[in-house]
Amino acid sequence: MDRVKVKPWGWQAPDGETQPMTEVDLFVSTKRVKVLTADSQEALMDHALQTISYIADIGSVLVLMARRRLARRPAPQPHSRRLYKMICHVFHSEDAQLIAQAIGQAFAVAYSQFLRESGINPSQVGSQQSQGATGPGHLHNGDLDHFSNSENCREVCIEKRRGEGLGVALVESGWGSLLPTAVIANLLHGGPAERSGALSIGDRITAINGTSLVGLPLAACQAAVREVKSQTLVTLSIVHCPPVTTAIIRRPHIREQLGFCVEDGIICSLLRGGIAERGGVRVGHRIIEINGQSVVATPHARIIELLTEAHIEVHIKTMPAATYRLLTGQEQPVYL
Repeated sequence: MDRVKVKPWGWQAPDGETQPMTEVDLFVSTKRVKVLTADSQEALMDHALQTISYIADIGSVLVLMARRRLARRPAPQPHSRRLYKMICHVFHSEDAQLIAQAIGQAFAVAYSQFLRESGINPSQVGSQQSQGATGPGHLHNGDLDHFSNSENCREVCIEKRRGEGLGVALVESGWGSLLPTAVIANLLHGGPAERSGALSIGDRITAINGTSLVGLPLAACQAAVREVKSQTLVTLSIVHCPPVTTAIIRRPHIREQLGFCVEDGIICSLLRGGIAERGGVRVGHRIIEINGQSVVATPHARIIELLTEAHIEVHIKTMPAATYRLLTGQEQPVYL
């Protein structure tokens, strides 16, 4: 991973003193995560990848927790079995989401390398898990499989007049999506995008003229589309996706919380790493159907009741709330 500038928020030094905020360089590999001061290149943080216990992005804030083994005591006291201490690092960066994704990708690559070195084919491990895993650790969200299938990916060349917009309305794929992208929520009738005949509502734009949009905020994606207004030929890299997303939440037992909150049919919060996120639920999506029953015109209390009553598996169909409002005429689309 290339060098990324971040700012640590109240960096806690090993001696317990709090140092002032400073600009640093972050390095990520399949072996280590390291932070150096931008000016002197002094090491402020250096953790082996396998000691990273938690990584999360919250807007422009990046949180990273690592385990550090305590020094062995010559005569351990009774009830003193703690072998590690946890160290929490908090950074501020506009690229917090991309950094978190990069560390996650480093884990995936390192795990594949470990399997190969152990004489195990990583693809066989994945197929065995997908066939037999039904417990809480099973990941239903199929974004990665869908995006990696070449049949779903294509490049679309759109011809248009100079100064003419593409004629697309974009929304976010929703927090919780493994691969956050801009989603086509509507097409301008007679516009260049619709005339191409190659785009549909629900398709995700991953790049424009070779510039990746994956992980960028919606405003940045919209700005990238506006910038090509002066061009007469625009190339979009897209992944064909249906407008409705299906999530499957597997509950190990009836007392297990689903791990998300709903308000008037819209998912407004999500427990990071919970069974709902692993099942494909996303913040900002509107619930369309629960276990085969439409809830489009269902009161809030009844939606909660249906979710509470569901045992073992909860099948939920959702779409971005903004897309739903556009399709039902509750809002007027803003075309780019």
